[in-house]
Amino acid sequence: MSSAIQDSYDQLLERSKRLTVLGTTAALAGWDMQTYMPARGIGLRSEQLSLMSVLYHQALTDPKFSELLDRIEKSKEYVDLSLEQKRNVHLMRKAYDETSKIPEALVAKMSKQETVTFDAWRKAKAAKDYKAYEPELSKMIDLKKEVAHILMDVKGTKTPYDALLDAFEPGITAEKIDEVFSGMRVGLVKIIDKVRSSGVKPDTSFLDRNVPVEAQKKISAEAMKFIGFVTEGDAAGGRLDEAEHPFTTGYFTDVRITTHYYPNRFSSSIYSVMHEGGHALYEQGIPQAWMYQPIGSPCSYGIHESQSRYVENMIGRSPEFLSFMLPRLRKITGKALTGIKTADFVSAVNVIEPSKIRIEADEATYGLHIIVRFEMEKDIMSGRLSVDELPGAWNERYDKYLGMKIENDSEGVMQDVHWSGGSFGYFPSYALGNIYGGMFLDKMDKDLPSWRNDIKGGNYQPVKQWLAQHIHSQGNLYDPADLVRNVTGQDLNIAPFIQYLERKCKYVYGV
Repeated sequence: MSSAIQDSYDQLLERSKRLTVLGTTAALAGWDMQTYMPARGIGLRSEQLSLMSVLYHQALTDPKFSELLDRIEKSKEYVDLSLEQKRNVHLMRKAYDETSKIPEALVAKMSKQETVTFDAWRKAKAAKDYKAYEPELSKMIDLKKEVAHILMDVKGTKTPYDALLDAFEPGITAEKIDEVFSGMRVGLVKIIDKVRSSGVKPDTSFLDRNVPVEAQKKISAEAMKFIGFVTEGDAAGGRLDEAEHPFTTGYFTDVRITTHYYPNRFSSSIYSVMHEGGHALYEQGIPQAWMYQPIGSPCSYGIHESQSRYVENMIGRSPEFLSFMLPRLRKITGKALTGIKTADFVSAVNVIEPSKIRIEADEATYGLHIIVRFEMEKDIMSGRLSVDELPGAWNERYDKYLGMKIENDSEGVMQDVHWSGGSFGYFPSYALGNIYGGMFLDKMDKDLPSWRNDIKGGNYQPVKQWLAQHIHSQGNLYDPADLVRNVTGQDLNIAPFIQYLERKCKYVYGV
């Protein structure tokens, strides 16, 4: 490569580093907002995050960026760039073309509104008062629609909602999701119907036994130790803290995860830590050499979700993991698990039973929770559903799909934080993550047939290494559809995930 194109490429990477530092700094401020920030700090934090968003927007839309991209793309030596270099250029071009079309004033307004709407959501959820939340949510939706229409033109999508989906799952469309979710719904309903007709009712009552928060923190430490997420000592690259809604944020050497402790629902924190830990390991498994480069980021939100739910469910709810972990849980919890056998615990945490809360849902009914949100997001962005109609539409769909009667809006339309931050188009990634995870598990079963014995013996390393080799180490080198094809040899396929659930159903319910 000549010095001219090399110099332009190096300058592009320097700008990528600046953007990464700005973005991760803003993310850290967002983490603090949900963990340690005092209540009166919300006004200042909204200004701080707004400024960070504007600085990020200015850095990315600098005309020099376009000049560098043009110089590289039009060079005769562009064909000689490596796969990694071409992908970096592609990702930077995509980011520049999309971001440069969004006015700076709109970026600032959106960022401020995200902070204000989050605060309104947090307070309204605690008070079970949707009307207090509605005005700020309405402003957020209006701003998101404005952005979506701009991005629709830039991305060339059929609808504004498709433009939002692309931000989370590049290349996916609502039409494709409709097709996939239709097949998923059929498979899930068959499993749910078999469970209902089995007559088997696993005992879950012991999961409601009181386990003090301090004991639960020790359990969390055991879970993190098992998967290799290090939060103490000189080798620490992460933290575990508490938040209203568990989440993960961070980058390479500093990844923060959160959980929420319920004294009478100790298993909730176990699985939120496993879930968020799966996210964290993905972030930390991307090659260090790619740090600050566009390819040094996760492939998509759906692939990210596949890794978290893989660790949470496919590993964390397996008989092998629980047979290893149960003796440790007994030691920590004392009398709370007296007389509970591994089979009892496995059945209890794998119960298939509709619930009102998404993050507490079992693997089979979880997809139905996502379908509700997907359908509503489409209707919101198309204008078919207004903000004041959201609670009613939510309650109607929960009755229809899950047979659940919603008692108040805090367990209904306000149960999730996502819409308060403008994350419309995010929810489908959760269900896609389950589907991807099923495909990855099917491939790992063939590549690593002894993995269950390893887990039973307390050795997570073979699984961790397989995921790192096939998924984490690929970073953002490919779009999600291509990554899945490279790993499994298949296009998006619901069958492996359904088959995985059927095997679990056979174990717990005998059908």
